[in-house]
Amino acid sequence: MNQLFSRLEGYYDEMVSIRRFLHQHPELSFKEEKTAAYIQAYYENLGIEVKGKVGGNGVVAKIYGGKPGKTVALRADFDALPIQDEKDVPYKSLVPGVMHACGHDGHTATLLVLGKVLHELKEELEGNYVLIHQHAEEYAPGGAISMIEDGCLDQVDVIFGTHLWASEPVGKIQYRVGPVMAAADRFEITIQGKGGHGAQPHRTKDAIVTASQLVMNLQQVVSRKVNPIDSAVVTVGSFVADNAFNVIADRAKLIGTVRTFNEDVREFIESEIERITKGTCYTADSTYDYLFVKGYPAVVNHKEETDFLINCAEQIDGVQSIEETEPHMGGEDFAYYLQHVKGTFFFTGAKPTYTDENYPHHHPKFDIDEKAMLIAAKTLGTAAIQYHHKG
Repeated sequence: MNQLFSRLEGYYDEMVSIRRFLHQHPELSFKEEKTAAYIQAYYENLGIEVKGKVGGNGVVAKIYGGKPGKTVALRADFDALPIQDEKDVPYKSLVPGVMHACGHDGHTATLLVLGKVLHELKEELEGNYVLIHQHAEEYAPGGAISMIEDGCLDQVDVIFGTHLWASEPVGKIQYRVGPVMAAADRFEITIQGKGGHGAQPHRTKDAIVTASQLVMNLQQVVSRKVNPIDSAVVTVGSFVADNAFNVIADRAKLIGTVRTFNEDVREFIESEIERITKGTCYTADSTYDYLFVKGYPAVVNHKEETDFLINCAEQIDGVQSIEETEPHMGGEDFAYYLQHVKGTFFFTGAKPTYTDENYPHHHPKFDIDEKAMLIAAKTLGTAAIQYHHKG
């Protein structure tokens, strides 16, 4: 691993430069044409086999080791978010209303430079390495499904991925066997009542009152219907109705999210929300439309590969602590890769040290400590190379 580490350290400045360039030029999910072209050109200039437009805007590079072995995939995402960058830094986003507020620019820079090093060492390496640069992680249905359908996992034996995690300090690696990130679903409920004059409520079927009752009734799904052992979240995040002060609304719309780890619980909550909606609207003599949109499934790490990753992380200089994390309710379409091949998804601490504020992911002032990229690259690289010797 000495050559891997020393070369990565030698290219650290390039890694930072790439990350900052991408941070200044973010693109939204499914619109990442320039970013994808940048990634593809980087590999082409190195003489690495690369294919663009995989499942959309995805890019896949392949490196063939000089010795026989397994095929290991590494994945990084590269889409940004519709958020205005409010940081006071030289590499602030140059695109109004769009920024890398989740670290995907760092993921991309990490994998690009790691790919460069693996290419330089390829004659000494065993097996093959598939570098998956995925578009559209932030917006369902995501880019993973279409890239898998387009063959990015063909002949792949294992996959590893990491997320730079700004809530944890640099030097910390977090892992978990089994469910580590939740299934993320969306529901929409439109209640149709009968509008009328605000001074004559007896002539109406007030959609706002019905929707308000429904919001309260939905709070019983998790608290009274789901086994306390099973984690779940039902959140109503949007409540929209007519807003005239003297009008009783005939229609109200609720939009929310459901987060679960267990597939049976996921299916139960979907049906339970509609059952409660039906009953609430029946008592109000109103009708409803119900839409439940399934997002990403839960990210479920495989035990053997997670244990192997822990062993690799212990070898990385700069890693100061390795700990099991609690499951996160956030969603990640890395889940789809793990449904097809074995692997694990872990977190690499990346909390910035230049500020006392700890801005969370998806915040307008979100940032990372770029030294975390070097730790991520070393950990992913070690796992990829040593997997061929795994017992």
